[in-house]
Amino acid sequence: MSNQLPDYYGVLNVAPTATKQEISRAYRALMRLHHPDVEGGTAAGRGDGGLLRIMEAFAVLRDAETRAAYDRALSVPRVKVGGPRDVPVRRVPPSEPPLLRVSPVFWERGPRPGTG
Repeated sequence: MSNQLPDYYGVLNVAPTATKQEISRAYRALMRLHHPDVEGGTAAGRGDGGLLRIMEAFAVLRDAETRAAYDRALSVPRVKVGGPRDVPVRRVPPSEPPLLRVSPVFWERGPRPGTG
């Protein structure tokens, strides 16, 4: 079965043996290329979350601990077990009333009385 983890090395176009400096350079270069606020930016992947994937890949690979955990997870074969499952959620009612109460706004036509 194929691995379900995203390929962060492929997103940043770096080798799995890349140094921290190479990962930072690749991240900055991709952000300059694709960021919509930069002149000439392509805003690549606006629909598929391209910028978010770049930022997520950098967040995982820049830190030694998260990168090691990601590399370990890549090496473990994943087996899909069943489909979606229900997760119990406990709702706790608020103990106090809300701080702001919103009510309808009524507009009046014409001059205000007394402004003659």
